[in-house]
Order: sequence, then C-alpha cells, then structure tokens
Amino acid sequence: MTAPTVPSPRSATVLPGSPDLLRSVFRRHAAGVAVITAESGGRPVGFTATSLNSVSADPPLLSFTIGTGSSSWPGIRDSEHLGVHILGEHQRELAGLFARNGADRFGPATDWSPGPHGVPVLGGVLGWLVCRVVARVPAGAHRVVIAEVVAGDPAVDRAGGPAGEGRPLLYHQGRFNALRD
Repeated sequence: MTAPTVPSPRSATVLPGSPDLLRSVFRRHAAGVAVITAESGGRPVGFTATSLNSVSADPPLLSFTIGTGSSSWPGIRDSEHLGVHILGEHQRELAGLFARNGADRFGPATDWSPGPHGVPVLGGVLGWLVCRVVARVPAGAHRVVIAEVVAGDPAVDRAGGPAGEGRPLLYHQGRFNALRD
C-alpha cells in the first residue's frame, strides 16, 4: 500500500493572501465554541465566538476577537467584566441563537442569571469564567480582547444533574459539529 501523495508547496498552486484565502483555509480548522456575555446599560449582551484562546496561565489571561460592526460590540467595548462560556455539543441551538443577528438571545428560552460583577452567566455550559478586560487591541475591522480570569466554575448545571460533563461543541466547515473519536 502506498501513501497518498501530498503536493509540496513548490508543486501546489500558491494563491495571494486575501480574505477568501483565509476563509477557505480556516474552514478546515476546527475551533471550540464559546459564548461571550456582558452587561451593558442594565441589559445583557452576548455573541458566539470561535476565536477563544488561552494566553497565559500566570496571570490567567485569555483572548477572543469581535467585529466592531457586531451588535454586541458596544456592550463589549464599554464593559469592564465579561463572561466566557464553553459550550457542549448539546448546545448547537444556543450557539446558533447567539450567532444570529436580531435574535432575542436572553429571552425566556435562555437559561441565564446575573453572576459575579453583574455578568450574565449561562446555565448548562461545560464551564464559565468571569474576566476583567485588560486590553482591546485594534485588528482590522475587529478588536482582540484580552481579559484576566477573576472567577468561574468548570461545571454548571442548574437542574441538579452532573455538571460540566460532556463533549465540547466545535465549529468546522461553516457548521457546529460534535467531537468524534
């Protein structure tokens, strides 16, 4: 049995850098799915993010990006504290809700309550963190938000069942997917 041939960079078609090239390549990159929340003017705001990264363990820092054209950007821009929620594979609908423009993200169907520093905390997630924003770095039409973890829980279940258990939700090829062995 012979191994499949993979084109070398010299024999492959090399395309110039562009938004389409970046999107095309990153569709092949699986990313975890999180929901970022904040309190803004007495109202909760939030959005689905696939750009969440651990930056440092000491101090505990993370980062994510948000478009400045997003309806959630003003709330994220003006908030000192944010919530970061790791979604499980059973939460595809929640991820879709927080990704959709014009949706009632914090309506009666969404399990949430005010958490530390007034940050909206979602129920049923694999884990959540409340973070203090330390920087908002311009990056094209986006901002890279860097935040320090100040509180959290690796396991949430308001129904009394096993909390924080389950497999993470992934984003791949433009869809929310389950992790497979």
